[in-house]
Amino acid sequence: MTETSSTHTQANTEINKPVLGLSSCLSGERVRFDGGHKRHSYITDTLGQFFEFHLFCPEVAIGLGIPRPPIRLVSVKSPTSNDTKIRCVGVKDPDQDVTEELQAIAEKQFHWVKHLNGYIVKKDSPSCGMERVKVFHGQGKTAMPEKTGTGLFTASIMKRFPLLPVEEEGRLGDPVLRENFIERVYMHFRWQTMINEGITAHKLLDFHSRHKFNLLSHNQRVYRQLGRFISGVTNATVDTIAHEYIHTFMAAMKKNASRGSHVNVMQHLAGFLKNDLEAIEKDELNRLFSAYLKGDIPRIAPITLLNHFFIKYPNDYVSHSYYLTPYPDEMRLLNAT
Repeated sequence: MTETSSTHTQANTEINKPVLGLSSCLSGERVRFDGGHKRHSYITDTLGQFFEFHLFCPEVAIGLGIPRPPIRLVSVKSPTSNDTKIRCVGVKDPDQDVTEELQAIAEKQFHWVKHLNGYIVKKDSPSCGMERVKVFHGQGKTAMPEKTGTGLFTASIMKRFPLLPVEEEGRLGDPVLRENFIERVYMHFRWQTMINEGITAHKLLDFHSRHKFNLLSHNQRVYRQLGRFISGVTNATVDTIAHEYIHTFMAAMKKNASRGSHVNVMQHLAGFLKNDLEAIEKDELNRLFSAYLKGDIPRIAPITLLNHFFIKYPNDYVSHSYYLTPYPDEMRLLNAT
C-alpha cells in the first residue's frame, strides 16, 4: 500500500476527484523509524472524503527497515572551500549516508507525482519535512541543530514541480494555512484538467475569469498584472502564455488572504447587487462585512448572505466565479476563517 501505481492516480483524476500525495505514516501505516505511525484523523477522515491519496514513504522505498536507526540532516563543510552541503546520515552512525538514495528515489516517483494535485508531508522528517527541519552543525553529541532544512525527498519534489501545492500535516491545524492549501489544490486540479483536455485561448481566459476574485483576495498586484498579460492571448500564443501565467498565478496564491482583502472582494461582489438590494439588505451585508473584518464572525456569515442574495438576484458573471464556492461546501472551511 506504500507505493500506489500511477495508473491508480490517473484513474482517479478521470473521475473528477483531486489526488494528493501523502506521507504513508500519516495514513496510519506503520512505516516510521520506530515501527509506529502518525495517523492524522483530519487527513484520513475528513480530507479522505474529498480526495484520493497516493501513499509513499521514501525511507522505506530506499530499503531502510522497519524499525530502523533514525537519520538526520547535517551540514557538511567542503574540505576544499567554504561551501557547505546538506547530507542525510545516521544519528548513531554518521557513516550511513542516504543522501543520494533519497534524491534518486524522488526522481523515480516523478512519473506519478506529475499527476497529483497536492502533497501532504510529515513535518520535521529529514526525508519528508517541508520546512524548518533540523539541520545539525558539527559532529556527535555536541552537534547543534538549526531549523533551516527541508526533507530531501520533498525538496526534490518541490523543485521539480513548483506548481504543486505542498503542505505539512502540522500546519493543517492553522485554519488560514489549511484553507490556502485546499484552495490551491482545487485550482491546480482545475488547471490540470483543462490542460489534459487541451488548452485554448478561450479556456485560459475563462479560467482567469472564474478565479480572478480568488486571485484578487490574495494579491492585488498580480491580479492586475495577469489580467493585462492574457488580454491579447490567441490560440497561436496560448501555450507560451499559459506556462508563464500559471506559474505567476500559483506563486501569488501562496500568499495568505487577509480579512481586509476578503472584505474588499466581497464589497466588489456586492457592487453587482447595488441596483437590486433594498436599504435594509445593504445595511445587513455591510454589518456582516464589518463584523468579519473585526474578527467577530467567520467568513461563512457574509459569504452565506451574499450567496442568498445572488440566488434572489441572479448574476451570471458572479455565479460563474469560484470565489463564493472555491471548494465543496461540505468541507466547512469558511467556518474557521
